[in-house]
Amino acid sequence: MSALAGRVWCGFLCWQTVFTDLFVQVERWVIGDRNARIALDRQPWTGSKIAKMGLVNLIWLLISLATGISFTLFFGNAPTVLENIFTGQASIPTYAFIAIIGGGCFLLAGYAREQVCIYMCPYARFQSAMFDEHSLIISYETWRGEPRGPAKRGDDFSNRGDCVDCRMCVVSCPTGIDIRDGTQLACIGCGLCIDACNAIMDKFGRPRGLISYDSQANLDAKARGEKTRVRPVRLRTILYVLLLLFVGGVIAFGLSTRSTTEWNILHERSPMFVQMSDGTVRNGYTMRVINKIREDRHFTLSTRGIDGAVIEVIGDTGTGPSLTLDLPGDHVGTFRLYVSVPQGNIKESPSPLEFVLTDNASGQAITYISQFYAP
Repeated sequence: MSALAGRVWCGFLCWQTVFTDLFVQVERWVIGDRNARIALDRQPWTGSKIAKMGLVNLIWLLISLATGISFTLFFGNAPTVLENIFTGQASIPTYAFIAIIGGGCFLLAGYAREQVCIYMCPYARFQSAMFDEHSLIISYETWRGEPRGPAKRGDDFSNRGDCVDCRMCVVSCPTGIDIRDGTQLACIGCGLCIDACNAIMDKFGRPRGLISYDSQANLDAKARGEKTRVRPVRLRTILYVLLLLFVGGVIAFGLSTRSTTEWNILHERSPMFVQMSDGTVRNGYTMRVINKIREDRHFTLSTRGIDGAVIEVIGDTGTGPSLTLDLPGDHVGTFRLYVSVPQGNIKESPSPLEFVLTDNASGQAITYISQFYAP
């Protein structure tokens, strides 16, 4: 996108630009156009000003709150989470996440605005390295506009440039730059200066496009009176396409080959073992199982390596050489379990103990090797 169309992402698609435009539109609805907003800003704090600014900030706050809530709904069952939020039953981290996302939206789009693009966004720092002479950028046609100077309607433009030095391009720029000084880091490619300049050119009867959305190669060609062209296919764009295909292939391969289950078992450290009154030796473990798919699954847990091992899961009524564990979809299950072994079956301490987790539906089994300790 950058190599072909410059900073079109920043000017039209970036969330910061979109939310800033939305917040500015709220100001237009409540206060008025740009001149009205500037005038209100310079006024002393009266009841009318407080009411207007309060209403603007209230609408901003509601938009930010809706944004924070909508992001939060991605991380759970949306109807349930939404009900919990408005009934006060959601967790503290949920409300904290809403405050972080919503507060960031309120501050960045309401007050920081394009300063985020200039000082905070890392994209602006390296984006220009993706450009070449054929990338479409916002540019001032120096060869046509200079020498600049004030003019009136009906003036002769034969011995001067088309730029009337009205500075409307600077006034309309959200980052306040003068595009006539050349391409700059703060330019987000929104094209507002183009619209403003074209309106002025129409008033003076001059051709549009003094500020244009074009490539440097085409600007040079226009200056020489040559034909212009757009070159979307070139070495840079071919390399970028190949790089994107490679990265996309790696991601697709990773997703298609990733395991659907992940688990680990941690042996209890203190005590390492407990000898029961009937002579058996018991070890404690904490097992963590991640179900990476959305379907509920049923697993069978068993052991290998030591004869006579009996498994007991805390909270489960059954014990035996194998147990069935239920795990909801997209869920992380943590199980506290004990393994008991007759002392006569233990040859050494520690002894390798292999846990086997079998998916009852597919029959796929995964193993985890731990240790069993005894006197």
